[in-house]
Parts: sequence; C-alpha cells; structure tokens
Amino acid sequence: KDSLMSIQNINWNYPTSIWFGLNRINEIQKACDELNISNPLIVTDSGILQTDIITKINSSLKVKANIFSEVQSNPTGANVEEGVKLFNDKNHDGVIAVGGGSGMDTGKGIAFMSKQERPLWDFEDSGDWWTRAKAEAIFPIIAVPTTAGTGSETGRASVFTNETSKEKKIIFHPKMLPSIVILDPDLTIPLPASLTAFTGMDALAHCLEAYSSENFHPLSQGIALEGMKIIKDNLIEAFNDGNNINARANMLATSCMGSIAFQKGLGAIHSLSHPVGAIYNTHHGLTNAVFMPYVLIRNKEKIENKMINLSRYLELPNPSFKNFLNWILELRKTLNIPHTLKELINDEANFNKMSEMAFNDPSTGSNPIALDKNDFLNLYEKSYNGILDF
Repeated sequence: KDSLMSIQNINWNYPTSIWFGLNRINEIQKACDELNISNPLIVTDSGILQTDIITKINSSLKVKANIFSEVQSNPTGANVEEGVKLFNDKNHDGVIAVGGGSGMDTGKGIAFMSKQERPLWDFEDSGDWWTRAKAEAIFPIIAVPTTAGTGSETGRASVFTNETSKEKKIIFHPKMLPSIVILDPDLTIPLPASLTAFTGMDALAHCLEAYSSENFHPLSQGIALEGMKIIKDNLIEAFNDGNNINARANMLATSCMGSIAFQKGLGAIHSLSHPVGAIYNTHHGLTNAVFMPYVLIRNKEKIENKMINLSRYLELPNPSFKNFLNWILELRKTLNIPHTLKELINDEANFNKMSEMAFNDPSTGSNPIALDKNDFLNLYEKSYNGILDF
C-alpha cells in the first residue's frame, strides 16, 4: 500500500493534455465529454483483447463502444482502411486508441483518414504534404497507452507499412496529436517481461537518439536526458517485477518523454530498424535495441563528449564513452536482448535493398554523422555478425 501512495494523480499539458495516475482509466467518459465524443470507436490490437483493459474502458463509458482490433504488430495501410470503413459505417465521432504503438498509431490514422479524399500515402511526412489534408475533418483522439515505449500518445505522426512497396512510411499531421492522454500505470501490469524490455528499450532509443542529434532544441534535450535517467532507475525493476507499480508508472512517463524529445530528431538506430520491421515484421523496440551499440560506435567521434556528460548524469562509474557503451551492453544482456541482427532475422539477402531504404528514411537526416548507403550496408553487416570495433 505504501508504494501506491508515492504515485501522484496529476494532470500535465505537455504538449497535449495528460491525465497521469492510478485508475485514471475510470475517467474515460469525462474525457469523451470534454471532447464532445458521443460515439467513440475503440481501436486496439488482438493482444489487448485478451486482457481486461477493454472491459475496464467499456464499463466506464455511458454507452458500450464498438471495437476495431484488426491491427498487426507493424500496422499497415490496409488496417487503417478497414478501420475507417467501420468508423464511417457506424457514424463514430472520435477514437479511443488503446495499446502499444500499433493500436495507438492505427487509432490515430483512422481518426485522421475517415473523411479525407486522398489516399493515406499522400500525407507522408515529407515537406508540407500534411497541408493536403482537410484539417477540419479530423476527429478527436483519446490515447490510452498499455505499454511504456513508443510514445505514440504524445506524437503527431503514425508509422504504417505500405504492403505494396514493403516500406514503413511516417504519416504526419499536427491534429493527429491526441487531445487527451490517459497514463494509468495499472494498465501496463499485464505486459509480459519480454515486451516490458522491448518497449523500454524503444523509449531509451528515442531519448538517446534525440539527445545525440545536433539539432538545436534545448527543451527536448532536457527531456531526453531526464528520460534516460528514469529508464536507468526503473526499467530493470519493471522487467524483474511486473507488479512494481512505481517502476511501471515511471516507465510510462518515460515513454511519452521519449516521443516529446524526438521532435529534436532521431538517427540511424531508427533508420536501420524501419526496413527490418517492414520486411520481417520484427518488434520495433527489440530491433532498435539490437542496433543501438553499433550505431553509438559509428557516431562516436561526434557524440563522445555528450556520452561523457550523460554518463555523469546517469551516475555511471568513471564517466566515459566506453563505460556508457558497456552500460548499454549490460542492460541488453540483463533484458535478454540478442546481441546480433542474425538472431532476429537470419537472412542477409535484403541488405542492399534495406541499406537503400535506411538511407532514404526520414530519421537519417538528423543522425549526428552524415551516412550514405554504404555506411548503412556496413552497419547491417556489423550488427548481423556482432562486430563492435572502435
């Protein structure tokens, strides 16, 4: 009981309205009322349906909501189209997006696309393509994360796989930012240890790449730094004891911190990860975790001083680039993350194609060091064979 007392129920507005604390899910009807949603569609994935989370949500709503759960772990354009059809057929007027990144991204995509006249891919995060959308036709979104990783709840974009080109595309619009986020750590208790590890490493990748980016954004820089400190203090705790509500609450906070931070930019970890997820349907957080040390070493000449400062803030012994890297390697080991890409995909056939895709990924532009297609090929080969050289 004592441990529960240290979790404050508190509301933040950063950058959206966040309701944080235990049992805040009971306020879902209040959230709908605030946004004038009278007929919400719940969007989630099949895994969440096997927990009691949707029942908790529906029992707190005045009228039981319809559920759309045809969502893959790396959601596709077709998943969005099917959801849009249900949304329009049943005259829904808002979305409650529940789950990890896949459920939340798809929910955001459905609220965004339901009244658009152009196809999804016309709104890719490229130049000012988002201005093509009919902004007044985007429905309100309530986000309810059940994992602590992607940070989709505080993001203005979603990632979908284009089944035709087998590429992951980032779809962006400012109004895809959920209007209300409910961060209830109790909902993350059912998350198995493996997914706790993968999603936690995703949050770490977001903070680490944002922190390493050369772009000037001091607000995000501070959030990235504090996010990594909280992850260091809580991820292993949550992994070892899924019922540790304080560790769960802290990790849930770092998840949205990571996506707020990466307004500053991401980097090669994500550039390498997106093609692997698109082709092999691997877990995004796990894939990021595998690439992390290889990319750190590649970026060393630009980020070494930042890593020394970060080591100090994390209170690592003898702050240095090497000791930070060793902390990452130890953390991965503790969380049972494989060391090589080979353990994930065991297939080298697509390296050339993936290197091209990685080079063209939007995350590449904010990597601390400019990388070309050959650099990405080299990184795929090194991470496949487990070569850490510096």
